[in-house]
Parts: sequence; C-alpha cells; structure tokens
Amino acid sequence: MLDSAGGAARRRLAGDEGVWFFITADLMMFAVFFAVFMTARLDEVALFEQSRQRLNPAIGLLNTAILLSSSWLVALAVHAARAGRREAVSRLLGLGILVGSGFAVSKACEYTAKISAGVTLLTNHFFMYYFALTGLHFVHFLAGMAVLGVCWRKSRHEAIDGRFLVWLESAGCYWHMVDLLWIFLFPMLYLLRAA
Repeated sequence: MLDSAGGAARRRLAGDEGVWFFITADLMMFAVFFAVFMTARLDEVALFEQSRQRLNPAIGLLNTAILLSSSWLVALAVHAARAGRREAVSRLLGLGILVGSGFAVSKACEYTAKISAGVTLLTNHFFMYYFALTGLHFVHFLAGMAVLGVCWRKSRHEAIDGRFLVWLESAGCYWHMVDLLWIFLFPMLYLLRAA
C-alpha cells in the first residue's frame, strides 16, 4: 500500500488494540480448555467415543454454516463502512445478526433434546466437557450478538466515522473469534473419533 507521497503507508491493525489483547487472552484460555479435554479423552477413550456418537454432526455442521455466513455478512459490513455506505452497513449487520440468531435457535434445540433425553452436565465426563465448552462458547456468542446489535443501532442513527469504524472492526474481530472457537469445537466434539 502506498501513501500520497509514494512511500509505503503504515498498516493499521483492525479494531481496538485492547480488543485484540482480550481476543488473544481468550484464545489462550480456550487452548488450555481444549488441551484438558483432549487429555481427559485419552483417559476414557471408550466413554468419550460412545458419548460423541450421541451428538448429531449434521447439527454441528449447520451451526458452523450459520456462524460462517453471519461472519461473512459482518465482514461485508466492515467493508461497506470503510467505503462510507451507511445503508449497506445497517442492512448487512442486520442480516448478520438475523443469520447468527439461527445459531442460538439451533443450540437451544440441541440442548433441549439432550436434556430431555436425560443427558446433562452430570451424565459423564464427555458431556461435562461438552456442556461446559459449548456453554462457554455460547456466552461468547451472546456477547458478540449484543455488541453487533449496538453497532447495528449506531449504524442506523450515527455517522459512519473513524470512531464507529473502530467499534465495528473490533466487533467484527470478536465475532470472527467466536467463529474460530466453534471451528475448533465442532470437529473436536462432534467428529474426532476417540478410538
């Protein structure tokens, strides 16, 4: 990238540096949780494999598609904000939130089905990790939806300026982290055979 004087322009990290610190710390925390899960899995291979087979990978794949689609719409909203296209920002964020809410509906249905079948956090070690990891991810998802909602409201009533762009980029980076965590959770819980 060149600046107007023909020299190299300085690249800027998208969003706020504090948000990047939080994202890094959060990813490190989840990495520890993933390592603990994988270690526990080695101790109870048969139990973890039998329990994994009680999950529906099609639901996990649907959740992945929902989150990635929502994330794509948020990325498009960031690009629209950089171009100063306020109506597009508002529309794309609204669609991103709408699509993302499908994840909440899907997880609620999945949790309800498990609990109705008598599968809970206390069923065994696999399901303790399943509910703890997906529950913690869901809390992050809800926080991301709330922040996207604030950005959507701002995009409808405020100017698309530098301050708003930093807000939106930060929200987008956080939302992409929520996706990244799910991209690790989905195969680890639903697909990876323990045997």
